[in-house]
Amino acid sequence: QVQLVESGGGLVQAGGSLRLSCAASGSIFRIDAMDWYRQVPGEQRELVAQITSGGSTNYADSVKGQFTISRDNAKNTVYLQMNSLKPEDTDVYYCNAKGIRTSSDYYYAMDYWGKGTLVTVSS
Repeated sequence: QVQLVESGGGLVQAGGSLRLSCAASGSIFRIDAMDWYRQVPGEQRELVAQITSGGSTNYADSVKGQFTISRDNAKNTVYLQMNSLKPEDTDVYYCNAKGIRTSSDYYYAMDYWGKGTLVTVSS
């Protein structure tokens, strides 16, 4: 199996910065895309940023120029640098990884989620 563990969330004042990390471990053969999503309870999960294994990135319009996604392929880890945070950025942030996992010499598509990390921005 594969596990994703997020860290780096917390409470920050408006205008501050946080850096989220998400480390993937387990029977991973290859990770293709690693994404960050966010969700307010009761609402739909929103894609915040995405990065491919080759380093191509994609951002939600609402965070362009404010957030930066990066990854360390050797560590199977993705980061989200969040600057100039606003109260409306308050959410639970989730990591997602898609790729290929192995089990008993077989290969399977994988699509796993972390449990989320809470980011709270006070005004």
